Amino acid sequence: MAAEEARYILAIDQGTTSTRALLFDRSGSPMRVRQRELTQHFPQDGWVEHDAEEIWTATLNVCRGLLTGGTTVANIAAIGITNQRETTVLWDRESGEPLHHAIVWQDRRTAGICSGLKAEGKEPAVQEKTGLLLDPYFSGTKLAWLLDNVPGARPRAEAGELCFGTIDSWLIYKLTGGKRHVTDATNASRTMLFNIDTQDWDDDILGWFDIPRSVLPEVKDCCDDFGVTAMELFGAEIPIAGVAGDQQAATVGQACFEPGLMKSTYGTGCFALVNTGSKRVQSQNRLLSTVAYRIGGKTTYALEGSIFMAGAIVQWLRDEMGLISSSEESEAMARDANPMSHVILVPAFTGLGAPYWEPEARAALFGMVRDTGAPEIVRAALESVSFQTRDLMDAMGEDMREAGLTAPKALRVDGGMVMNDWFVQNMTDILGRPVERPEVTETTALGAAYLAGIQAGFYGGPKDVAEHWRCEKAFAPQMAEEERNERYGRWQGAVKRVLGA
Repeated sequence: MAAEEARYILAIDQGTTSTRALLFDRSGSPMRVRQRELTQHFPQDGWVEHDAEEIWTATLNVCRGLLTGGTTVANIAAIGITNQRETTVLWDRESGEPLHHAIVWQDRRTAGICSGLKAEGKEPAVQEKTGLLLDPYFSGTKLAWLLDNVPGARPRAEAGELCFGTIDSWLIYKLTGGKRHVTDATNASRTMLFNIDTQDWDDDILGWFDIPRSVLPEVKDCCDDFGVTAMELFGAEIPIAGVAGDQQAATVGQACFEPGLMKSTYGTGCFALVNTGSKRVQSQNRLLSTVAYRIGGKTTYALEGSIFMAGAIVQWLRDEMGLISSSEESEAMARDANPMSHVILVPAFTGLGAPYWEPEARAALFGMVRDTGAPEIVRAALESVSFQTRDLMDAMGEDMREAGLTAPKALRVDGGMVMNDWFVQNMTDILGRPVERPEVTETTALGAAYLAGIQAGFYGGPKDVAEHWRCEKAFAPQMAEEERNERYGRWQGAVKRVLGA
């Protein structure tokens, strides 16, 4: 491949509701995108599954779809992969056949396993080792469930016949024709099986779940040699050079390379990360300590808070409630709502995430009166994401100050929801802090492209990448402090009612 021909990075962004492939040029501008929706499976209440083979087929198709209009494999310097985290796949090492549907991060079927381990007093040790809390959200209990419930899975795993992986591992295995079973440090850090201090799988936790090491992938840096694509897929080998879980990739895409820089991504869920540098901060507010990225063998940590329902709330308004016919309508309806409305939606459809971590909580709508209509409910749905973002930002600020670090003073946002100006302004007002929206809002895919680009020599490193970040619009608070506190107080009261406090 001639160096001058390799002018693009191909980024695979495998998300919860769709699979996308994007071409980025050296400046970090998206040149072309292909996308396929992903089928959601709900076999029981609280269970969420994907077909791993559908994910692979969609990924291959969208990647091939970019190789049109004169763009050839020779133009691709490398592939970067970012993925829905925690979603768990178990497959046959030889045939590549999944043994079961992938269990999605939103799935709550292992709540009982988590409760049992909490009762045994295991949570402090889990938090100390992994930075995570005992919750069905993470991969470890999902893998244990598969080994316990798929006939013959456990003895086959112990015999070395099976591979476990998050979606990045699954895609790399398929892209390399089954030659590589690997992951990166960010995805490993979300499994609840990985010690983020030693940067290795933790034998104690593996023992608690009865998980053999042989089923686990090799853990690599985010910029690394993850193998090359099989020749038959694209007609030539393409290096896979960058990998990160979706929220860590967005952190890279938002150039949050300094301690105190914070980003929040509004996709299906909302995920906020603040860079804590080389210092791992142990949260006192039930936030997660996690790996932000690992480059050149050096680990950078972050505090993270997760909201399970963000863009998914807008989908609910559209698909289940029929209050809007498109996501774009939500902005106009929120503007039309009675500004004096006291309607509060607590969107605990699949439990509440940080800082509450209550998997059994369920959604509720409060404060409706006779003239409450669709606009007020739509506004309450959007406001609920703003309120939860403040929950996270306040908790992060507390933890950062306690650790002797500077609390975040502003927030960089991305994801589909942030194209709604009313929503971003409302969030700014509720936070009482500036919010910045970047020129390139495809930050998750962009982060994967940057990581692959660093490995491929497009960029010198994080500082070089940071020079590419540009703010498209900065939002400043306009709401009076008294109203801000009053609205947030109503939210806190509604959450207490949902939690039964």
